[in-house]
Amino acid sequence: MENEEFAGRYLSDYIADTQRVYLADSRPWVIGYSGGKDSSATMALVYLALLGLKPKDRHKPVFVVASDTLVETPIVVNHVNNSLEAIERGAKRDKLPITSHKVVPKTTETFWVNLLGKGYPAPTRSFRWCTERMKIDPVSTFIKDKVSQYDEVIVVLGSRSQESASRAQVIAKHKIDGTVLAKHTTLSNAFIYTPIDNWHVDDVWKILRLCHLKSENTPHGIRNKWFDKYDLEWENPWGGKNLILWNLYKDSSGQGECPMVIDETTPSCGNSRFGCWTCTVVTKDRAMESLVQNGEEWMKPLLNLRNKLAETTVIEDKGKYRSHIRRDGRMAFKTLTVDGKKEMTEGYTYGPYLLSFRQQFLKELLETQKQISEVSKETELVTVPELHAIRHQWLNDPNEPDWEDSLPKIFHDIFGFDLDWSIDDTNQFSHEEAKLLNDISPRYAVAPQMIKKLIDLETSMSGLSRRTGIFNKIGRLVQQDWESPEVIIEKNLESRQNQMRQSKEVISISEELEQLNKLIEKEDLL
Repeated sequence: MENEEFAGRYLSDYIADTQRVYLADSRPWVIGYSGGKDSSATMALVYLALLGLKPKDRHKPVFVVASDTLVETPIVVNHVNNSLEAIERGAKRDKLPITSHKVVPKTTETFWVNLLGKGYPAPTRSFRWCTERMKIDPVSTFIKDKVSQYDEVIVVLGSRSQESASRAQVIAKHKIDGTVLAKHTTLSNAFIYTPIDNWHVDDVWKILRLCHLKSENTPHGIRNKWFDKYDLEWENPWGGKNLILWNLYKDSSGQGECPMVIDETTPSCGNSRFGCWTCTVVTKDRAMESLVQNGEEWMKPLLNLRNKLAETTVIEDKGKYRSHIRRDGRMAFKTLTVDGKKEMTEGYTYGPYLLSFRQQFLKELLETQKQISEVSKETELVTVPELHAIRHQWLNDPNEPDWEDSLPKIFHDIFGFDLDWSIDDTNQFSHEEAKLLNDISPRYAVAPQMIKKLIDLETSMSGLSRRTGIFNKIGRLVQQDWESPEVIIEKNLESRQNQMRQSKEVISISEELEQLNKLIEKEDLL
């Protein structure tokens, strides 16, 4: 290994560079660890650097932080968990100031609470609402906590220029003159260090497995193939081999080599994405498809659920799954710019998923969890706190309040037992009351959902000595778009026609006034 070159330099040179940066100040390090090849290579380099220092020089802590979105591919979760435990065990054995930490999103910001609870549509390239809430924010919170504790921190990333040109440009733009550090783009008092910035992918596998990439002529043209330089598998400095990591990459790609994307610093490989099993940003999850084809058949139900979710993003089919009313209670009409002015059209954008779709999908998700638990008991597709949060969102949904409190029943029907459901007295209406309203409301040409929300409002404010703002709240509910899309569009067209007629009348009156003013001016001159 000592004689191996990494981007034209020896590994010992990179170790020395890392040691110099570590010894330069008292700012603790936070290593962004995804469990992928680049962050693993960075972790190995830092570990070797600390091992090479005298105990008295290991003067500041190194926090290894991994972000779990709670919808990561299960085998990746297991790999990351095992790796974090191995790193911490090795650090204790070698008396290194390294600790491992796992962060998760707030319960209110998880994938399922937003998608099934609030009805957020599955993420797409144009509406990728998940990354910041589920991955970036938890890590940022961890970094901010360390900044408040130590004033400043250095964030160590496994970012490589070859892997992400855009990421390299951002870091280069914020580089601090005379140092190898860059300012964090969003967090004050946090600085970025990328020790393997100029490494090739071959260098990464070299430190992880002593593997090399070789180009060979094949009947299908020139192809890159990996081969082991030594018969013995190279071990991580903290212990354990990287064959599992290697197989994750190999098995998740039809080409044998593809990056595993489980953080924002690493781009996806073509149409493959090795990260959240629920990801619908890509058209097809070729990584999970390859895993299933390579023996992980127990993941097939996850792939089926993911594909079903992806179907809801097809433009022509959105109306099957999503409400025409947005969460603010209004239909959002599309606009056209005519003569510099925006004009509403008959088209509209869809709102959240219909409650009926969310109920059915949660049922299938829990059924899948029960099925998979027979193979992998540690796999939890949706957590108990998330189920409570989803139930709360359903009971208080702005457009379709779930008076039947359907979630506990869905859970019981699948698992045969009940969780400790907290009782929300402000929402205790039954199926009978909901059915009664659904039957009566059409006779009076009102939407049953509006009556439900008005009753919910009254119940929530009953018993208060001062009911401040209740009339404004009632007004907002009454003014929401409760009708069918056809009725709302018709009303909108009628309103626009009235506006145009009134506009023409105003123009006509203005012209008459102008003529009268001209006559008056003539009389004054006479």
